[in-house]
Parts: sequence; structure tokens; C-alpha cells
Amino acid sequence: MVGDQQEPEPDWSDMELRQDRAHSARMYDYYLGGKTNYAVDREAAREVIRAFPSIETVARVNRAYMHRAMHFLASQGVRQFIDVGTGIPTAPNVHQVVQEVAPECRVVYVDNDPIVLVYADSLLSGTPQGQTAYVDGDATKPEEVLAAVKAEEIIDFDRPIALSLHALLHFVADEQDPYALVDTFVDALPAGSFLSLSHCTGDFAPAPWQAITDTYARQGTSVRVRSRTEVARFFDRLVLEEPGVTVGHRWRPEAASGPSLVRDAQVSLYAGVARKP
Repeated sequence: MVGDQQEPEPDWSDMELRQDRAHSARMYDYYLGGKTNYAVDREAAREVIRAFPSIETVARVNRAYMHRAMHFLASQGVRQFIDVGTGIPTAPNVHQVVQEVAPECRVVYVDNDPIVLVYADSLLSGTPQGQTAYVDGDATKPEEVLAAVKAEEIIDFDRPIALSLHALLHFVADEQDPYALVDTFVDALPAGSFLSLSHCTGDFAPAPWQAITDTYARQGTSVRVRSRTEVARFFDRLVLEEPGVTVGHRWRPEAASGPSLVRDAQVSLYAGVARKP
């Protein structure tokens, strides 16, 4: 349910949902306790859990970080949001968080995953004062994504924008040049805009994260976890908000906002928010 509205039934027609192998978005949904997953996803997810029992904590911390970061940015006066790599909708979504602060907020979601597209209608029921849209776009092709977002005519690129890349970039291999990808997105944003980013790391538990990487690779999904130094590099030329790049549950923690009494190794996720000067 979104508010008092019944979520529309997904349209499965003409969709290639790749039900023959595990899918990263559906595995993430399983970690969060969702129901948008199949037996093949659950089997692969359980293999990951055996290698790293805290993976469900990682997912919950990431989700809680998103809520806090988006609430913080809306509270700072940002009224425009682009969420790249949206994933399967899980309430509260970005528009629900920011429109609770300021109903006039505008949000464009971006993903190119057919399973996400099936459920995209649940991302479009925002406040009457604001606007939401879904764009089918590949995060590894930022110029195309930006063109598609601009075509929606919801986001004004002359006013500050919050760009979120949450739990996305560890699925971008080094040969795809993730730093240039982020730079292309950030270069398109006006001064006063923000980047919010979260990224899995093997810093605290390298062996289990190698096992996780191997599990995803067997399903055809490349995973590249990165060190804190590597994650911090994504924020080059930007001004980090306090407390800088830190483990997800340590970024501006709030009571009842996701797991808190956990060790850094259980979280294994760096996060940060930075402003474009």
C-alpha cells in the first residue's frame, strides 16, 4: 500500500524477467524480507548468507542510510532528486521520504531492470504538490540517462539537485570506469547540488566478501567491492558533509533508524553525502 491507495497489479506482458537465474535486485529484495523474488534468487541469497550472515544487516543499513540522507537533503532545502539504480520499490521510497519534509519535491527514478519497470507504478503516486517519474535508463550510460531525465521536464537543471547512487557502483566494474561515470553525472548538476552514495566494501571482512563476489559472478553479475580510499575518490571535487565517508550506520545516526548496535564488519558499507561547490 502507498498511503490509502492500492498498488496497481504489475504488467508482466512482454517482460523478460530472467527467472532462470538469480537476479541481484531480487536477491536484495530477499535480504530486506520482501516477496518480489523467486526460488532461484532465494537459493543464491542463502548462499551469500552462508558466506556472510550479516548481508541482511548490510541491506537494512543501506536502506536506513537512504532514508536519513534523503531526509537530510530535503531539510537542507533541496527540492529535486534523481535516484539512479532505484531497484525494486520498497516503501518508504525516496519520494515518500522527501515529500514528507516538503510536499513539492520532485523525484525522477532511473533503472533499466525489467523487474523494476514492472513495479514502477508504485513510484509514481506522490503528493499532488510534487511530481514523480520513472525513466528506463542504464546507469553505465550517464549521458543517455541525463537526456532521458531532461526529457521528462520535471527536473530543472538550473536549480540544485540531489543525485543518489545507492548500492549501485559496486556493480560497476573497473573497466567501465565508474569514476568517469560519476563525474559525468556530477558535471551536469548545477552548483549547490548534492551526491549521496553508498558502496559495499571488503575492508573489514575480505574473505567473506570474496565469497560473495564469487557467488554473484556465478549468477552472471559482476561485483567489485572497494576500499574506503576508493569510495572517497567518488567525491573528489565535492565538499563532504559531516561525518564524511563513513560506515553506513555511523552516518548521522538516529534513534530507530535501522540497525545501530552492530559492528563495522557486519555493515561493510561506506556512505557519504557531498555538495557541489
